[in-house]
Amino acid sequence: MKDGKHPNPNTIHPIAGYDKEIYVKPTITNPNIIVGDFTYIADSDFESHVSHLYEWNDDKLIIGKFCQIAAGVEFVMNGANHQMNAVSTFPFYTLEGWEMSPPAKTDLPLKGDTVIENDVWIGQNSVILPGVHIGDGAIIGANSVVGSDVAPYTKVVGNPARAIQKRFDDELIELLLKFKWWDRSVDEINRLIPILTCSDLDKVKAEIKVPFQDKCCYV
Repeated sequence: MKDGKHPNPNTIHPIAGYDKEIYVKPTITNPNIIVGDFTYIADSDFESHVSHLYEWNDDKLIIGKFCQIAAGVEFVMNGANHQMNAVSTFPFYTLEGWEMSPPAKTDLPLKGDTVIENDVWIGQNSVILPGVHIGDGAIIGANSVVGSDVAPYTKVVGNPARAIQKRFDDELIELLLKFKWWDRSVDEINRLIPILTCSDLDKVKAEIKVPFQDKCCYV
C-alpha cells in the first residue's frame, strides 16, 4: 500500500489535493454510460465529454477498467447522426414548428454501442465516433478522430485515425489477452506491477506464461 492507502475504485479524486483527475465510475449518473474500475479522465467531470447520448436511440457508452482518458477527449454518440438516405439531412423533427415526425430508426445511421475495452490510453483532444469498438491495450494518439474499430494493442493516429503499428508481437498480444491482468484483485495487481511496468518484453513473456499462482517471487 502506497502512503498507507489501498486503491479504491470508488474514490473520485485519486490524487490528494488535485481535482483535475478523477476516477470516472463513481461519478456516473447516466444509466447508458458504463465504466469499469480505476478508469480515469484528466478532468473534474466526465459526462460533459459525452454528447448526443439520447435514451430513445438505445445506445450505450461502455468503457472497461484501467483506461486513461486525457483532457479534451470527446465521445460522440449516435444521436449526432442525421438521416442521410433522403434529399435533405436537416433534422426538421427535432426543431419546433416543423411538421415532421421522427424518421424510423432504419432510416438513421445508428451504429450501436461504443465500446472501449481495458487499459486503453486515449490521447488529448481525441474524438471517438459512434459505434466504435477499441480493443484492450490500444493507444489513441492525440487529436485523433476514431471512426472505425481498433484492434487490441494497436496504436492509431490521425483524422481519420489509422493504425500505425502493433504495440507488441502477436505472441505477446495473445498472452496478454489471455492474462487479463485488469480482472485480478487489487492485491494481485500490486504484486504484478513489476511485470506490468517491465520494458524487457522477453522477460514479460516468460513471466506471464507461468500461472499467476506459481509466481512466488511476487507474493
